[in-house]
Amino acid sequence: MKKEYIIPIFVPNLGCPNDCTFCNQKKISGKQTNVTAKDVEKTIEYYLKNFRDNSKYVQVAFFGGSFTGIDVEVQKELLEAANKYIKAGRVGSIRISTRPDYINKDILKMLKKYHVTTIELGVQSSNDYILNKSKRNHTFQDVINASKLIRRYRFTLGHQMMIGMPESTEHDEINTAKDLIKLKPKMIRIYPVLVIKGTQLEKEYKEGEYKPLTLEQAVERAKIVSYMFRKKNINIIRIGLQNTEEITDPKQDKSEVVAGPYHPAFRQLVEAGMWYDSIAEKIKKINMKVKTVEIRINNEDVNNVVGHRKENIRKLKENYDVDVIVKQDEKLKPGKFEINVIETF
Repeated sequence: MKKEYIIPIFVPNLGCPNDCTFCNQKKISGKQTNVTAKDVEKTIEYYLKNFRDNSKYVQVAFFGGSFTGIDVEVQKELLEAANKYIKAGRVGSIRISTRPDYINKDILKMLKKYHVTTIELGVQSSNDYILNKSKRNHTFQDVINASKLIRRYRFTLGHQMMIGMPESTEHDEINTAKDLIKLKPKMIRIYPVLVIKGTQLEKEYKEGEYKPLTLEQAVERAKIVSYMFRKKNINIIRIGLQNTEEITDPKQDKSEVVAGPYHPAFRQLVEAGMWYDSIAEKIKKINMKVKTVEIRINNEDVNNVVGHRKENIRKLKENYDVDVIVKQDEKLKPGKFEINVIETF
């Protein structure tokens, strides 16, 4: 199987006249200027030169804005710049991200011509009150309509959702996950809300109108919806914002993050937490007082089983007085594990 590579091209706020309370795309993406066709070509050339794997599938991805809201001629210019590499056999396809209210039949027909295969929709929530509170200026019915149309035109559908939006509860986010699952996306991104400088949310935070989730709350909510998506075999392609010079620890001088559940390894915290739950559940079912167990796993899962800074090992010792030995076993598939009791009290 060919290894997949993504060439990210950020088009921050280009094509998006909206001003969501939590959004400052130029800060989030680290990109301060609009993108041209020449920028697209330079970016693709740079990445292609640095990909070392000869057997690979490459996809160009336009992220960070509402791509289909850009002037049509500019869309075509950017897509054509990437399409040259598809025609030359150096790139396999293109993916875009956009708003659900910027999708229609004519747009989809145009995207087909330029070998776009994947469309991700910024959904954020399925609750219209919460969408309105954050000034999204679209409804969940727009998401339903766009998702069905995208699938009808045989694009791969992706969704993006947020946890911790203003007035959003854990129950709201569970309902959002349920509603998105019904629309049958192939992939999902899960983002915790961070308070970014220069946003309406920063003003609301400083005036005490918005209280961000703690890191622990965000991890727990992300775990809950992740379980739901995995149960339906929906690929979770990202949990948490990409760490950049701007999106980093609020204590750093260059950080644009004012507050919120920032962590450089947010996804690992979520996945390690899911592993901890599974391991602890099996330990509780062992019908004897366990002192030491051996956990056999595929080498791909070692970091998440051990946990960030060995947190899972520490928690198992604190909560169950169990010492853990981790052994790698290539015979086990990633995501699977076996527990063997080594010593009892």
